[in-house]
Amino acid sequence: MLETLDAAAVRRWCGAGLAALRAHQHEIDELNVYPVPDGDTGTNLVLTLMSAQEALQGEAAGPVTDAADEGEAAQTSLGLVMRRMARGALLGARGNSGVIVSQILRGMADTFATTVSVRGLELAKALRKASEAAYAAVARPVEGTVLSVAAAAAEGAGRIKSDDLVAVAREAARSAAEALARTPQQLPVLARAGVVDAGGRGLVVLLDALVEALSTTTAETSTAETAAGATDAAEEGAGDFGYEVQYLLDAEADAVEVLRGTLDGLGDSLVVVGTGEGRQQTWNVHVHVGVEHVGAAVEAGVVAGRPYRISVSRLEDRIHDHADGSHGHAHADHPASAPGNGAQSGATGRAPADRGAVVVAAGGGLTSLFAEEGAVVVGRNPSIAEMLAAIAQTGAGRVVLLPNDANTHAVAVSAAREAAAGGVRVSVVPTRSPVQALAALAVRDSQRRFDDDVIAMAEAAGACRYGEVTTAAREALTVAGRCHPGDLLGLVDGEVHVIIPAENGPETAGDGPETALTEVCRQLLDRMLGGGGELVSLVLGADAPAVLEDVLRTHVAQAWPFVEVQCYAGGQPRYHLLVGVE
Repeated sequence: MLETLDAAAVRRWCGAGLAALRAHQHEIDELNVYPVPDGDTGTNLVLTLMSAQEALQGEAAGPVTDAADEGEAAQTSLGLVMRRMARGALLGARGNSGVIVSQILRGMADTFATTVSVRGLELAKALRKASEAAYAAVARPVEGTVLSVAAAAAEGAGRIKSDDLVAVAREAARSAAEALARTPQQLPVLARAGVVDAGGRGLVVLLDALVEALSTTTAETSTAETAAGATDAAEEGAGDFGYEVQYLLDAEADAVEVLRGTLDGLGDSLVVVGTGEGRQQTWNVHVHVGVEHVGAAVEAGVVAGRPYRISVSRLEDRIHDHADGSHGHAHADHPASAPGNGAQSGATGRAPADRGAVVVAAGGGLTSLFAEEGAVVVGRNPSIAEMLAAIAQTGAGRVVLLPNDANTHAVAVSAAREAAAGGVRVSVVPTRSPVQALAALAVRDSQRRFDDDVIAMAEAAGACRYGEVTTAAREALTVAGRCHPGDLLGLVDGEVHVIIPAENGPETAGDGPETALTEVCRQLLDRMLGGGGELVSLVLGADAPAVLEDVLRTHVAQAWPFVEVQCYAGGQPRYHLLVGVE
């Protein structure tokens, strides 16, 4: 067991933490209390830690400091490695939990920056700093979440007042686990679902990995790092696995299980993430292999299904500088993303040259709509690096971000903060749906001051109530009652208000105008328009039947004759219909 924390232990922790999160990925994803499979926490944490791991493996690739760093030369070896891990996690952070974990790592890195020797008391101090950084990253902290778990870990570590490094780490992990068990008592939505907080569970996994890393002797390092894909050879120049292979894959789950085994034998840093919907799914495949196995990694995808957007790059060539935004991964939720940073842009737009807009969206129709408005579009559930790349792609000095999802808001705010360090002024308009982004962009006026324009866009977005029709991916207790997998759901402002059971349902959604899908759409429109409205925007999803537009236009004309209807073919996945009422 270690008496003092060193750089090698941090590398072991990162590798062990990533391996543990992969092992618990599905379990953590299933802790999602919402029936819609958006931004699954386990998947987001795996992708966040994978970015941290790659930052350590590519230490020679480029600068890792940020605006808060001064005098890197004064930092210890431990401080530099911890900074690289935290910086990698920040750029790869996805979802609220990913951002919070990256801030926890950053708080620890700040503590270790110039510390020569880290024993128990110093680790306790770092955990306290980490908890403070996590709370500071959230505009409205909520107890019963990963924040409570982080605070308990810091409190437990400090309470024993010991300088024994491993003892402090164990007490932090134990206190975090106890706090996780209490989260349902603090957050009613968890109690109703009978689960603990997913982000908090991920943090407990990471703290357990820290204990494991500190309990591993130098002689045991090789085995631990090999299992986690974190060898010293990789850090010095990518070693035997010097090439990154990525592609999207349309395949069935059984074929992907065979693919996992094949790729696991070819390389390391393997992540295969699926949409989790239907027999034929879209998967994001990522693996590091040697040059002699690049072809085999791609060929394995051909055997499993239909690979596309294939990307092969040398790890030594990866630049981790946030200014170019190149450090990031494609995600299975990004069917509309371009290769590389996942951003698409219209050739022309309404914004002046010194202003730009970045919108998060998926679906060919929505991407085209936003591009016509002069916005750069980035795929769903983006990382901070992908957001930064999109900001850079605007070429503007003042940029508006429209995240279109509550789970992406923290990523957008962090990206705005990072961009500001590079001299770009970025404001986030807190849109929760693409229909709110359409409303916001419609009032953009280049003749106004930038601040006034942002206010006007925020007001327009806030005045647009949004609705969604989707299929439940899991059982959940909602304000409209309990739903089950396969049920059709109508949501208003993020809350389920209409449920049509699966037996009535999704399999008949395209048979004709009188189907369960059209019925839930009609009920949702009536519920939303019952609260008033002059304009309703309908955005049809990728699997919406051809008759749906005519059926809904007819319904609104008959039931709400004074309401104007606009309809777009959005092509978005998962959501059969998006509705905006203004």
